[in-house]
Amino acid sequence: MTGVRSSTVDGVLARSARRAPGSTALRYADRTWTYGELDEAVSTAAAVLTQEHGLHPGDRVACYAHNSDAYLIGFLGCARAGLVHVPVNQNLTGDDLTYILEQSGSALVLTDPDLADRIPATFPVRALRDAPDSLLAATARPRPFAPEREPGAGALVQLLYTSGTTALPKGAMMTHGALVHEYVSAITALDLRATDRPVHSLPLYHSAQMHVFLLPYLAVGAQNTILDTPDADRIFDLVESGQADSVFAPPTVWIGISRHPGFTTRELGGLRKAYYGASIMPVPVLERLRERLPALAFYNCFGQSEIGPLATVLGPDEHEGRMDSCGRPVLFVEARVVDQHGKEVPDGTAGEVVYRSPQLCEGYWDRPEETAAAFRDGWFHSGDLAVRDAEGFLTVVDRVKDVINSGGVLVASRQVEDALYTHPAVAEAAVVGLPDERWIEAVTAVVVLREGATAAELIDHARERLAHFKAPKKVLFVDELPRNASGKILKRELRDRFA
Repeated sequence: MTGVRSSTVDGVLARSARRAPGSTALRYADRTWTYGELDEAVSTAAAVLTQEHGLHPGDRVACYAHNSDAYLIGFLGCARAGLVHVPVNQNLTGDDLTYILEQSGSALVLTDPDLADRIPATFPVRALRDAPDSLLAATARPRPFAPEREPGAGALVQLLYTSGTTALPKGAMMTHGALVHEYVSAITALDLRATDRPVHSLPLYHSAQMHVFLLPYLAVGAQNTILDTPDADRIFDLVESGQADSVFAPPTVWIGISRHPGFTTRELGGLRKAYYGASIMPVPVLERLRERLPALAFYNCFGQSEIGPLATVLGPDEHEGRMDSCGRPVLFVEARVVDQHGKEVPDGTAGEVVYRSPQLCEGYWDRPEETAAAFRDGWFHSGDLAVRDAEGFLTVVDRVKDVINSGGVLVASRQVEDALYTHPAVAEAAVVGLPDERWIEAVTAVVVLREGATAAELIDHARERLAHFKAPKKVLFVDELPRNASGKILKRELRDRFA
């Protein structure tokens, strides 16, 4: 009976293939896949992984590769075979790469040939593409696949390693059922339709692009285009040709698009949906985009790896007067804002966001203490500090671990950053607490400048808008801020670098 009731990640594609096998599912480079062809390729990949590599359900398979159609086929092939996929940031090298491969206990690494020499020799490797014996090449000769045992909804399908903004990455154990619930939440909250023409240009190893957009769009039967990177010219080409009408990107990419010379000259009226996440969209950027494309609908997506990752959405008709909000919980997510004792706080009061949801991970791979700390009192503790208003909209104030203890007074870094962003010379800002003999932690701003300004000018500017104890004690200038794949600033790296 279990299999009869289960819904799996690869089953999402299989159902679309049965509904419309001849419809276009995916484009990448010069290759186009129908839903029927893509589903057949996934079965072949599952057969290759189990028959040629001797893998069994529950074995971990790491994927260290660039965006491509082969990346998607590798992931879904693992899912169909009951294997546990481990997506790895292809920018990681050395100890960072080895840590995830070893911590996950990966039995095989799927990779691109240009990345293979970075992988420790102790790990078996299979090329995903661009090689005669690659997994993609094998799909040209379809094979039947009979699973050793069919995975159920409760089986693990992926280890989503957290971004490690405050500590070493942890592998969130995602089940088939958790991700399928998250796909339904994404479809309903983001108005995903079969008639949409989405572009997927952010890294597929990151949960947002894969699980908030690509897989849910395959579930509804849309035509998808995968790009190597978020290249503005290529996106403009796709919009003008009618092959793209929806794009997901962090605000940093939308800023680049809005400043691109082609943004004012190309025919972009076909762009209908703009999705963003990881940080707040600067109001001037949103106004510039809306002025050029008044019909463009904006959605702010918020969450974290442990919940699949979509937790809340601010819809197009909810932005007015709430530009700093991340919206309200999606269909399968229940959220509360609580104090340090787990008691719900009144509206308008800052507290930690906690969740209950079938989208949540099972815990952290081989990390029982961290799992127990995050899952307690019947709720998952997100580590995000937020305020809820009377209508249920959440506004994230900070990460709990990013709150600065300055002279015994707690300072939310987000509030200081917002004050700095009002200065015209500031392009980007991140505020952290650095060790200080007098203050315990000194409020420190790390700033990327758009134009000339001194540290003293920025400190004075902040003091005009904040209580003096909240203003930065010092300002450090950098050329760029370290970010993860979703665009989140890695404050841990800033603290380590400047401490």
